[in-house]
Order: sequence, then C-alpha cells, then structure tokens
Amino acid sequence: MDPPRQQRTTSTPPAPPPSQNGDYSLILVMSFVFLLIASAVMFPSSSSTKNALSILHQVPEGHVGVYWTGGALSKRITEPGFHLKLPLITHYEPVLVTLQTDLVRDIPCGTKGGVMINFEKIEVVNRLQKDYVYETLLNYGVHYDNTWIYDKIHHEINQFCSSHTLQQVYIDVFDQIDEKMKDALQGDCTRYAPGIEILSVRVTKPTIPESIRRNYEQMEEERTKVLISIERQKVAEKEAETQKKMAVSEAEKAATVSKIMMEQKLMEKESSRKQQEIENQMYIAREKSLADSDFYRVMKEAEANKLKLTPEFLELKFIEAIADNTKIFFGDKVPNMVLDQRLLGNFLQNMSTQVHG
Repeated sequence: MDPPRQQRTTSTPPAPPPSQNGDYSLILVMSFVFLLIASAVMFPSSSSTKNALSILHQVPEGHVGVYWTGGALSKRITEPGFHLKLPLITHYEPVLVTLQTDLVRDIPCGTKGGVMINFEKIEVVNRLQKDYVYETLLNYGVHYDNTWIYDKIHHEINQFCSSHTLQQVYIDVFDQIDEKMKDALQGDCTRYAPGIEILSVRVTKPTIPESIRRNYEQMEEERTKVLISIERQKVAEKEAETQKKMAVSEAEKAATVSKIMMEQKLMEKESSRKQQEIENQMYIAREKSLADSDFYRVMKEAEANKLKLTPEFLELKFIEAIADNTKIFFGDKVPNMVLDQRLLGNFLQNMSTQVHG
C-alpha cells in the first residue's frame, strides 16, 4: 500500500485593514449633507438666508410667489401653498395681491401764501392685480409702492399746497383733497403702472402754526355763534308763524261757526217767513171765504128783500111802524096825519118808484 499523501494546504495572505479615519470622514460628510437637505425640506423659512438655502417654501394666502433665477426675474408665478425651488440658485419673494393700506407719514408742504403746514398721516388703499405682477416687478421691483405711492403722495401734496392758499387747504377745499389725490395717483398708475389700482385715499387734517390755528378757532367760534343766532331766529320765526297759523285757524273757525250760526238763523227766519206766508194765505183764504159767504148771504137777502118790496108789503110795514109808535100827539092836524090817505099813497108810490127804478 502506498503511503498516504500528505495534503498540502495553501492560504491567502490577509488584506491589510482599512483606514478607520477615512471611513469616518465620509460618513460625517454624508450625514451633514443629509441633515442639511432634511432641514431645508422640513423647516422652510422666510428669511433671506434660509430662503436661499431652502428647497420647500410656502406662499401665504393673499399672495403669489415670485422667483429670481440667478438674479433674473422669472415669469413663473405660483399660487398660495407649498412649492419647491432650487436652493442658492432660485430666490423667492411673496407679493401681496389683495387690498393693502400704505400709510404715508409726515408730509411737509408750503401753501401759496408761504405758510408751512404738515400732513401727519395719509392712508392709500391699493391693490396689485395678479395679471400684472410680473410686468410691475420687472419695471419697478418688489417695492414698487415706494415709487408710485409714497414718493407720489409727497409730490402731489406739495403740488396741491403750492397752488392753494392756507384757507383753501385747511377749510374751503379740504374735503376735495381725498378725491384729487386718488385721481392723481390713479392717473399716473394707469399710464405707467397699470397693474396698480388705487381704491381710496384718506387725508387727515394738516397741522398748521399755533397762532393761525387759534385765529381759525376764534373764527369758528364766531361762526358758531352766528349760526346759533340764525337758528334761534329761525325758531322764533317758526314759532311766530305757528302762532299766526293758529290765530288764523281760530279766526277761520270762529268765522265758520258764525257763518253757520247766521245761516241757521237765516234758515229759521226763512222758515218763519214761509210759515207766516202760509198762515197769511190761510187767513186770506178763510177771510175771502167768509166774505164770499157774507156777500152771498147779503146778495140773497137783497134778492129776497127785492122780492118783498111790494106796495102791499110796504104799506104793511108802514102801518106797523106807525102802530108801534107809542107817542100820542094832540092837535088839530093829528087825525089828518094819521088818516091822510093821500100822504100814505105818496109815500108808497115813492117807495115803489125807488124799488123799480
């Protein structure tokens, strides 16, 4: 038997151990870069330094995001919310596109007469239209309101004061300054910066020298006294007019009552007159009726007497009349008077002639 072979074993020499310092440096660099990116993503900030380093940024409500790449304004406009950008390359600014009020303070100016006054505060309500953000910022920058509002207000106020007297600025046309400033600002903005809309301007009362202010206060006091006197006079006139109207009303009422009473009396008189006329007519009718009846009776009696006037009847009546005479006459002619048939015949003949005649 062959003797067993001796097995030969070969081994690879071990590699030299890696450098511990190089590995640690690479790990630190990678960790630092990771932390830097994480902090930029997780914690965006609005400050200029962190804004340049941040990747994630937020556009607040009422604003739009505007970007500069390498210092050049980009046409990119973003809406409110979270957005991404390149750090150190792209710069971002939020621009307000809703209503804002710019407060301009301490505006000195000289009036037409040379008096120096000061407008302590002027408020300008304006708005930048979203469609004109790029054009406006390209021409006038982010602080466009310095050019078209702050500086423009100073210019317009000085122009206004230099063409008006103190009396006009402080009293007469003060209520027109708001509209004049608004029209002036809007006119230039429409011509040179159409994206800026001026909504309103509020101008406070200017500060004037103390001596002049006291004169105006005294003048206002006198004017107030005059107005009070005028109002009192108007009140007195109104009271006098009211009393006059009341007196006229009372007189008219009394005249109306008197007229009504007079008409009532006239109506009573008229009624009495008509009643009297009716009574008179009734009386006349009654008297006429009585007269007619009497006339009729007399006429009938006359007719009856006419029928009675006969010689025989007259003779009878004559005899009765003689017979009824109780006186007795004595003398030689008595028998002749009583028994004188000729006298009796003459009497009867005369009576008959009168009846038939």
